[in-house]
Amino acid sequence: MNGTTARRSVQTARTLLFVPGSRPDRFGKAVAAGADEVILDLEDAVSGPDKPAARQWVRDWLCGTGAAAVRINAGPEQADDLTALAGVPGLTAVVVAKAEDPDVLQLVGDRLGVPVLALIESARGVARAREVAAAPAVARLAIGTVDLALDLDAEEAWEPLLSARAELVVASRLAGLSGPVDGVSAGLDDEREVFTATERVRALGFTGKLCVHPRQIAPAHRALRPSADRVAWATQVLAATHTGSSAGRVGAEMVDLPVRLRAERILAAHHAALGEADGD
Repeated sequence: MNGTTARRSVQTARTLLFVPGSRPDRFGKAVAAGADEVILDLEDAVSGPDKPAARQWVRDWLCGTGAAAVRINAGPEQADDLTALAGVPGLTAVVVAKAEDPDVLQLVGDRLGVPVLALIESARGVARAREVAAAPAVARLAIGTVDLALDLDAEEAWEPLLSARAELVVASRLAGLSGPVDGVSAGLDDEREVFTATERVRALGFTGKLCVHPRQIAPAHRALRPSADRVAWATQVLAATHTGSSAGRVGAEMVDLPVRLRAERILAAHHAALGEADGD
């Protein structure tokens, strides 16, 4: 995968599935689970004593037939992660935990030669989100809700983290990046919880979801597609207006050019989703 293709893949991924770097028996199963991107995790999913072995398992798999992104550690462990991943052919992207410093992110991207997914997990990371998003190596932002709530001493709930999520959306837009990726949902067996959480962040401007179990992939995909009601509305808007017109009417609703452009965007996303389903 060349650099342009890898960057586009990171930017368009809807679901990104974590698998512990210490479980090489799960690497292939994760790839087959249907997520758009698999992330081999060298950070939180691997205890300190297991990290050296996990690095070797990840490196061996990516030097063979495997291809995936890898989440690396922040702090002292990061240097060992970078050494293990340098020159690995199957590395598609690097997810940098506790992302705060755009210079560090650029150095990581330059060292490994792959796009960076910056995982914002602290107050400092939120405060510098616009600088982080502007770093050339950064292809996309993601929010780590569990660690961010801990850093803020806040509840891991919608209202306490709403302003942080909104800031990532704005930072992504200003940098010309795709909408950010939302954090994980803890419920492994509650598909409704995953769907509802993903639908809510999609309305805010997020376009991806971090997953920790294959069962979370399908409901996240459904939530990231335009709903049937939105598709019907967009179809009506385009049928009732004309390209370049200043205004039109759909039932009792007056619509203008920005509304038409939104309708075009919804239908484009709908058709893209249909194409993805045909390819599954």
